[in-house]
Amino acid sequence: MKHLLSAADLDRDAALLVLDTAERMDHALAGREVKKLPTLRGRTVVNLFFEDSTRTRTSFELAAKRLSADVVNFSAKGSSVSKGESLKDTALTLEAMGADAVVVRHSSSGAPHRLAGWVRGSVVNAGDGTHEHPTQALLDAFTMRRRLGRLDGLRVTVVGDVLHSRVARSNVLLLATLGAEVTLVAPPTLLPVGVEAWPAAVGYDLDAGLSKADVVMMLRVQRERMNAAFFPSAREYSRRYGLDGRRLSALPDHAIVMHPGPMNRRMEIAAEVADDPRRSTIVEQVTNGVSVRMAVLYLLLGGPDPREAR
Repeated sequence: MKHLLSAADLDRDAALLVLDTAERMDHALAGREVKKLPTLRGRTVVNLFFEDSTRTRTSFELAAKRLSADVVNFSAKGSSVSKGESLKDTALTLEAMGADAVVVRHSSSGAPHRLAGWVRGSVVNAGDGTHEHPTQALLDAFTMRRRLGRLDGLRVTVVGDVLHSRVARSNVLLLATLGAEVTLVAPPTLLPVGVEAWPAAVGYDLDAGLSKADVVMMLRVQRERMNAAFFPSAREYSRRYGLDGRRLSALPDHAIVMHPGPMNRRMEIAAEVADDPRRSTIVEQVTNGVSVRMAVLYLLLGGPDPREAR
């Protein structure tokens, strides 16, 4: 595999290879005083972000640096892009710099796919419009497997603004590949056209399935992408689709709560739920993101399969 543009790029073996490699990366760094491996020394990774995302950009930067790669952070704000330079011109500039991998986030769905046709290096999709965010899905799967010991047969309920969520699409694709049973729960206005073709069940009543869920993943309500009234009010949304203490108590004892962040506290998730030390994996997801992105960069940039290493 040369690029990671979509969760659909990964078959079951490839996805498990990323998760297993992330586990090995995590163990390899655990015993080191200096959290660095020499694996990608001499390689250059460019973070090309056309949208603000401190969390994802920092995670990729830390992942590349822990593999000893050189990192260039390229922000569209204040750059030639803001003066009218096209994505292709930017790609040619990166090509001239000798970038081995480009991690790109863009507001337009499909931008990473276009970029992959213009550069010789590997392209990693760090979020494109409302389309996909494959490394978020991988770190979510990694977190589920670590907490619950398996992915096959897990019942995962994804709740909220599915329409605008690239995280939801990538998670549905990846979790279905890995054998989990996914149910999307949202108001009808926040479900995309064609959702019935996704490998997931669809429901409108959050309370109905909580007693059987192993994982509840809350999605951020993306008001910045909304140009119409998708629900009556924040209070009404929270009442019907927010995860509060009462709904938390309806979950099985082993069930976990996830959120890709950033959160709208008191709207889609109550503070007491987000901060629950036993149920919430939100902080773990951030930590695990570094290991998973290390694994992705390692595998894309020619690292040997660690399962074949002697």
